[in-house]
Amino acid sequence: MAVMEATKDNFDELVGSGLVLVDVWADSCRPCVALAPHMENIANKNPDLTVVKLDASKARRLLMSLQVRGLPTILLLNDGQEINRISEPNLTPEHVDAWLTQALAKLP
Repeated sequence: MAVMEATKDNFDELVGSGLVLVDVWADSCRPCVALAPHMENIANKNPDLTVVKLDASKARRLLMSLQVRGLPTILLLNDGQEINRISEPNLTPEHVDAWLTQALAKLP
């Protein structure tokens, strides 16, 4: 499945049901841009996981409500509720994979 673009207008609809990985990113964030191809890999390898990208520069109020304070931030939501997140300035694909494996293992 391809990575979908989330906006402030369609965010609730995209994350409202099922397991959703939200990649909060910005063009000005080098680690965010470097992780973009990896998000495509995650989407392709995990058919039960919806992967969406949220451009931080276009959704500031939404980021405030999600309490996103730094980039890159990756959120894992289940039926619209946050169940896990990772936020680190030097996030690498290996960090993301390890975090996601742990987060998915904790699901019932």
